Amino acid sequence: MKKIKIGNDINASRISYGCMRIGNKTPQQAEAVVKTALELGINFFDNADIYCEGRSEELFGRAVKGVDRDRLYIQSKCGIRKGFYDFSKEHIVSSVENSLKRLDCGYLDVLCLHRPDVLFEGEEVAEAFDNLHSKGLVKNFGVSNFNPMQIELLKKYIDYPLVVNQLQLGIFHTGMIDSGMCANMKNDFATDKDGSVLPYSQLNDMVIQAWGPMRSAGGFFPSDESVADKAEILKNEATEFGISMEALAIAFISRIRGVQPIIGTTNPDRLRTMVESERIELSRQKWYEIYKEMGNMIP
Repeated sequence: MKKIKIGNDINASRISYGCMRIGNKTPQQAEAVVKTALELGINFFDNADIYCEGRSEELFGRAVKGVDRDRLYIQSKCGIRKGFYDFSKEHIVSSVENSLKRLDCGYLDVLCLHRPDVLFEGEEVAEAFDNLHSKGLVKNFGVSNFNPMQIELLKKYIDYPLVVNQLQLGIFHTGMIDSGMCANMKNDFATDKDGSVLPYSQLNDMVIQAWGPMRSAGGFFPSDESVADKAEILKNEATEFGISMEALAIAFISRIRGVQPIIGTTNPDRLRTMVESERIELSRQKWYEIYKEMGNMIP
């Protein structure tokens, strides 16, 4: 498995495994898919305190019990509560402490604030981060679903670099790519909804963790009938490389500098198929060809 640098001390697998849905599985099923991820060379695992009301963290902790902690990079997220967001010091600290109990892992390699809290007090977040870092409970910090100005505002208060931003990105969700490619043009592709978050992240050495890489307009690719025509194109392209179209979709976003796809399938066989993306590296010409075939504009 190829690697991607996160911060100064994390040599992460280029593909991350997302643990959100393992909380809906039996302990045996959860262990099977997590162990498959490890066998495939995945060493970075994404969690959150709200995933299946904490059960996902609990089952992940069980699945890696006995695995050398130094082999794992464990990330979790906090800040979402039922009906509102909460970046208070009390909630951040207690959320991490509870996550660590469920994960039974001693510390988090990365803690992300899950979605922006409009009412946040920067001083409180700074105190929470200081508390967690000084106790050795969190090594690095990041965010999720933040735009550049929200990140800059947070950075005003904290003394730690933000090493990741988890954002929706996939072959059927390329807004952060489109807006830069069609800048200052009179078409929908030129609409900048996120403040140029892709070049901003690259400029500031923040890894974009791409969540929902298999999502499409009407559900999940490739079962979504609304993208059946494009799925057929991808299938034909994937055949040239000897991989599945899901693997090609992962290879497509992996080709972008500083992007780490998060794969959330709970099917071990499907995970193996998707990780075949690591066998290829799309040429510049082929990447743009696929981008255009998916209905995007190349001015």
